[in-house]
Amino acid sequence: MKPLLLLVAYLAAVTLPLVLSRLINAPPRALHQELASGLGILAFSMVLMEFVLSGRFKAISKGIGMDVTMRFHQLMARTALAFALLHPFLYQRTPSGGQRPWDPSRQLTITTDFAALSTGIMAYLLLAGLVILAIGRTQLSYKYETWRAMHGIGAVLIAALLLHHTVSAGRYGSQPVMFWLWIAMTGAAVGSLLYVYMVEPLRERKRAWQVASVTPLGAEQWELTVTPKGHSGLKFQAGQFAWLNVGHSSFSLKENPFSIASAPAAGPDVSFMIKEFGDFTRAVGQIEPGTIAYIDGPYGNLPVDGRPEPGVALIAGGVGLAPLLSILRQMRLTGDPRKVKLVYGNRTADQIAYQTELGTQGVTYVLSDPPTDWHGKSGLIDGALMDQIFLPEEFNEWVFVLCGPPAMMDIIEAHLRKRGAPPSRIMSERFYYD
Repeated sequence: MKPLLLLVAYLAAVTLPLVLSRLINAPPRALHQELASGLGILAFSMVLMEFVLSGRFKAISKGIGMDVTMRFHQLMARTALAFALLHPFLYQRTPSGGQRPWDPSRQLTITTDFAALSTGIMAYLLLAGLVILAIGRTQLSYKYETWRAMHGIGAVLIAALLLHHTVSAGRYGSQPVMFWLWIAMTGAAVGSLLYVYMVEPLRERKRAWQVASVTPLGAEQWELTVTPKGHSGLKFQAGQFAWLNVGHSSFSLKENPFSIASAPAAGPDVSFMIKEFGDFTRAVGQIEPGTIAYIDGPYGNLPVDGRPEPGVALIAGGVGLAPLLSILRQMRLTGDPRKVKLVYGNRTADQIAYQTELGTQGVTYVLSDPPTDWHGKSGLIDGALMDQIFLPEEFNEWVFVLCGPPAMMDIIEAHLRKRGAPPSRIMSERFYYD
């Protein structure tokens, strides 16, 4: 029910300005002119709702997954851009300029006031640029923190420009009820951003952590463990993730999302499995014990606590082992009676992490580039391999938790559905958005 309720709440929020505009007793206009105004209103309200969708609010992402929330954020940003692009062209054949004898209120004409139009044009261009840069972020050379700052500042500028354009050039925006509604919605949107970047960091300062250890796991992989500094730690469920900030101020944008590899039952220390990939991760092996760290979390929708299925299937590719390791550790520590099988794939043998701890009981190791003396499974994790490992009744009755490369998850999810596993028993989270 939660996704449906959130969708209804979203639709109510973005259409509220449109509904109130319709209730204003304005002179009738041609359909294409009303459609132009409507698309402009919807584009602005959708842009404002983007602040909430991207604000890392647990109340929204919990139960549906942050990946779903962010995908919806992306989809709505592109929809808002499409509405904004269509909006001015639909005003064709509409009289422009100042007052007409037959239109003393100037409600049936388009303003030619440059100040009112220029802010709309600038917002128009900025929104297009912001969406394009977001889509092509992984192909660009600048750092994630740089992109994140540009994205936030750009969003605030767009909101401010659209507010001015709407209340000064819009047919309905200058009406008192609409003016105050737009002020309130813009304030709430920018306030959500301030909450994420100001209020939350202030709270995190009171709950600092420090690095306890940095341990090599294998080829370009590390386990980083942090311990709470003067507080009880983090309440999380096995399978969740958090944003980790190491060695910087709590207000810094230099934080990255990592799945938690430790189990809640293991104590207050929290461990992360980190693969060398970006600017921060390549230097993780140089982090000294005692370095201050901050955690924002937990997030994630992979926990299997309290689920009724008789068995848990964990399908991991590479560093995707981390959240599934947390689940496996928690099940072992708490004596969970459910059956469990882990399928763990890598390219080479030196990439296998925690092999001694994992053991061989219920664990299948898979290598796509195995050595000559390899005795485990070879190739990719695909449907044929799943059929070798799982019984027909397990496909129908167990819960399957997937984390790894998108291509692997696509193949396995399709095969699980083909074998009769209902969508409610297939759990995954994806962070490769484009």
